[in-house]
Amino acid sequence: MTLEILTADCLTPIQHGFFTRRGGASSGVFSGLNCGTGSTDQTEIVAINRSRVAAAMDVPVKCLMGVHQVHSADVVHITNSHSEKSRADGMVTKTPGLALSVLTADCQPVLFCDHAAGVIGAAHAGWRGALNGILEATMDAMESIGARRENITAVIGPSISQAAYEVGPEFLEDFLMEDTDYSRFFIQGINDRYLFDLPGFGLFRMREYGVGHAEWTRHCTYSDPDRFFSYRRTVHSKEADYGRLIAAIRL
Repeated sequence: MTLEILTADCLTPIQHGFFTRRGGASSGVFSGLNCGTGSTDQTEIVAINRSRVAAAMDVPVKCLMGVHQVHSADVVHITNSHSEKSRADGMVTKTPGLALSVLTADCQPVLFCDHAAGVIGAAHAGWRGALNGILEATMDAMESIGARRENITAVIGPSISQAAYEVGPEFLEDFLMEDTDYSRFFIQGINDRYLFDLPGFGLFRMREYGVGHAEWTRHCTYSDPDRFFSYRRTVHSKEADYGRLIAAIRL
């Protein structure tokens, strides 16, 4: 099966892609394109999947760059393929031939570019990272190497949608402690539960910070098991582990 790669017109002609699970070599609960080296999938199979992604991005595997994601607001500037894998959740570069990639399974994969400046970025933005400022920090890092915020385009890839993201009252409190206006991203669920709009929150944060353009591809990871891995769906299904989707962008 060939790879399925979702793209956004607003990022073109910058090469990029939000890869679905289709076209990979993994089997079982990881069936498809599992690119998570931190999963319990077979290491050699994950390597095959990652090599397919690198080939689709027209880069050697060593140039498919990533970070050790920790739900932080930390961003690293990648200058070459020998850069050490840092504990961070955002990356930026202006070096041609390097593909910045993030792994997700419900969290937001966000790809950024400033076409005029030749600067790109990628961020892993779960609720904690988004609340702590990973999206703004990625734009700051892009500006530090020549981008202009008003020229930055950002696209949120497949993420868990509000209809599938049920949370408890303590989750809501974390957001209200930051800003009471964040209540707009929650709707009442069953009993004391709420439904949280993660992509809506991500778009709001970037637009408030002055991004030139931001959009979401409007794909829900939870509700489409044939195309996307989902951590939350795995928990509900009581499966032992889950695959990780990859998103990448390169100059």
